[in-house]
Amino acid sequence: MIKANDINRKSWIKYNKDSDFPIQNIPFGAFKSHSGQIHMATIIGDTVISLTKLEELGYFKNTSLLPNTFNKNLNKFLKQGKATWRDIRDQIAILFDIRNPELQKDQQHQKLILFELKNIALIKSVNIGDYTDFYSSKDHATNVGKMFRDPENALLPNWLHIPVGYHGRSSSIVVSGTDIKRPSGQVIDKLTNKPIFSQSKLLDFELEMAFITGEGKPLGQSISTDEAENYIFGLCLFNDWSARDIQKFEYVPLGPFLGKSFASSISPWIVTLDALESFKINGEKQEPEVSSYLKFSGPKQYDIHLDVLIQPNDESPTKVTSSNFKYMYWNMCQQLAHHTINGCNIKAGDLMASGTISGPEKKEFGSMLELSWAGTQSISLKNGETRKFLLNNDSVIMQGYAKNKDVRIGFGEVKNRLID
Repeated sequence: MIKANDINRKSWIKYNKDSDFPIQNIPFGAFKSHSGQIHMATIIGDTVISLTKLEELGYFKNTSLLPNTFNKNLNKFLKQGKATWRDIRDQIAILFDIRNPELQKDQQHQKLILFELKNIALIKSVNIGDYTDFYSSKDHATNVGKMFRDPENALLPNWLHIPVGYHGRSSSIVVSGTDIKRPSGQVIDKLTNKPIFSQSKLLDFELEMAFITGEGKPLGQSISTDEAENYIFGLCLFNDWSARDIQKFEYVPLGPFLGKSFASSISPWIVTLDALESFKINGEKQEPEVSSYLKFSGPKQYDIHLDVLIQPNDESPTKVTSSNFKYMYWNMCQQLAHHTINGCNIKAGDLMASGTISGPEKKEFGSMLELSWAGTQSISLKNGETRKFLLNNDSVIMQGYAKNKDVRIGFGEVKNRLID
C-alpha cells in the first residue's frame, strides 16, 4: 500500500471535506513569497507547504532524497525516479498526520514552512524542456472530421492505429493567472478567399490534461507500456489555446504552428499518479487490434471529472462543458510507448498533453469549435451574452477532480484571461 493514500489518515492542518487537496493528495508545485524567494511546495487544504524549507530544516534527512533538491524547480526531483517520488510523498503525509507531534508542536518551524495562499504567488514549478501534444480523444477527432472532412469517414486512416501527436512549443507554456494575448497571423478573408494578415477572430480553448515525465532511457531505447507508469510523475490541467482561423490556413501539410504556439496554460499543481491510483479504470475497447508495442494489461485510464467555465469581464462565470479524462481512446502509457518506440529520448520535465478531451454528448465537448459546431451555433452565458468563440476580457477556467466514496483528489484550476 502507498502510505500517503491511506484514506483513514487525518491531518493537523484543517480543511473542508470538499477540498481539492486533502492529505491523501499531496501534489507538487512552486511559489514565490512576498520577499521574492522561490519555494518548491505542496498543499493541504488552503495551506501551502514549503518543501524547500522542509528540506533545509532536515525533515527529509531519513529519505532517499538527494541534497539540495528543492531549490530552483522540480526537475532535480523528477530525475530521481518513482521510488524517491513515493518516498517523499509518504514522508510528507506522515509529517502532517494528526498523530505526529514533530512539526505539529514546533511553532517556530511552522512559521518558516507554512504559507497562506493570499500571501504567495503560485508559479510554474517545472522547467519544461520538450512538449508533445497528442490527439487522443476519439469523440473530438470524429467531431472535427465531420465538420471539415467526410462525415462518413471522419477519422483519418492512421488515427485508430497510432496515438497521433505533434511537437509543440514549450517556451510559451504559462501558468494559471497569466494573461493571454490574442495572436495574429495569416487567415483566409471570407470575401476574397485570399489570405490576409489579421488578429485571430476564432480564438478557442482546448480542454486537455498533461503529464510530466521523469528521466527516460538513453537515446535509442524505448519505454514499454508496462514500464511507462514508472516514468510518468503526475498530471495537471492543460488549456491548449487555439487560433482556429490561423490554424486552418497553415496546418496542411505539417500541422499546427502559429495557431497553437502563442500560448498553452497549465495548472500550478501536479497531482502524482500515486495519488490517482484508486481512480484507474478500463478504457474503450480498441478496434482494430493495436500493434504489439501498444498493447497493455490492466486499467490504464483515469476517472477524472473536468469542467470549463467562461467568465466575461470578471462577471459571474458560466459552465460551458463538463467532460472526463476517461474518454481518452489512447492512454498515457500508449502515448509514452509510441513516443519512444523510435528511440526518442525523454527527459525529466518533459510535458505531454492529451489533446482535446471530448465525450460523446454535446455537453461534454472540449472546445468551442465543437460546442458552436464551427461557429454555426451560439453558446449562452449567464449575463445574457452569447459566444461562438472567445472575446477579449473573457477568462477561461478549467477545473478537475477525481472522487469516490472515500476521497476527493483535485487539481485546483487553470484560469487565464484573454487580452487584446
